[in-house]
Amino acid sequence: MKKKIALLFGFIILAGSIWYLFIKPFDYLVTFKVKALPGTINQTIKTWAVSSDNITTVQQKDIHTISQRIKFGDSIHHYDFEIVQLNDTVSKIKVFIKDKENSFQNKLTIPFADTPFEENCIKTVKDLSRTIIDHLGDFKVTVVGEENIAPKFCAYVPLKGTQLQKASGMMKNYSLLSGYLAGKNIELDGNPLVEITKWDVATDSIYYNFCFPVIKPDTIPQNSIIQFKEIKSSKAVKAIYNGNYISSDRAWYALQQYAKNEGLETVEKPLEIFYNNPGLSSNELEWKAEIFMPLKPKS
Repeated sequence: MKKKIALLFGFIILAGSIWYLFIKPFDYLVTFKVKALPGTINQTIKTWAVSSDNITTVQQKDIHTISQRIKFGDSIHHYDFEIVQLNDTVSKIKVFIKDKENSFQNKLTIPFADTPFEENCIKTVKDLSRTIIDHLGDFKVTVVGEENIAPKFCAYVPLKGTQLQKASGMMKNYSLLSGYLAGKNIELDGNPLVEITKWDVATDSIYYNFCFPVIKPDTIPQNSIIQFKEIKSSKAVKAIYNGNYISSDRAWYALQQYAKNEGLETVEKPLEIFYNNPGLSSNELEWKAEIFMPLKPKS
């Protein structure tokens, strides 16, 4: 009997060792929690990568999973992020890390000693965690509830890009729109806005119209770039966003969560109205935007 127990124990140890050394898909795992929704964390991780020449985002299956490659000297470390939403306000981030060239050595040494690889892992994830926490202090989202989107007639430029590129697209076309409308003596009728016409949540790519609301002229001028349209009234959930307009999509995720909690179905085509000229105020928390997430009509 004792021999059988010993053999079974030995088999378990052997199987565990084979899995750990040869099958386990990562060398090191770091986890931490933050008070943020997965979409906000996802965007911040990618912005963090853009700020460094050593980090490359290589894959994103959805807002919950991102793969990045980080260069440390001559080594390339693979970072796979898994974002798990725990409740309405808190998410857990799991970071699976692997150095393919030295994976076997890492697995042998990490349980018994502090290694440069382990130190790099901890330092890098701490830096990311601080970046996320700092970013959460840079903006504020206040969900208002259900409201109607007011109808508007607009001049607009159709654009496409990533969520991160939305603000730069607005800035590049601001003078084009304002100059064209002034030249045609078309009167403005409200603040600039962005109408999202297509949002791929998994890849955060968007098609959008950068619009200036105007008084509808008797004759619509023809232009190969600038077009005109009417935005119709529709029911939506609304939030007030304060912060840099680059990050206004953080309100999109808050509105999705609010709608889910309230049993409402959304149409993933947010509309944003901007109230401040960023060039006139350096305090980004004073910048205001109204963010609307349209609701599906009730059957």
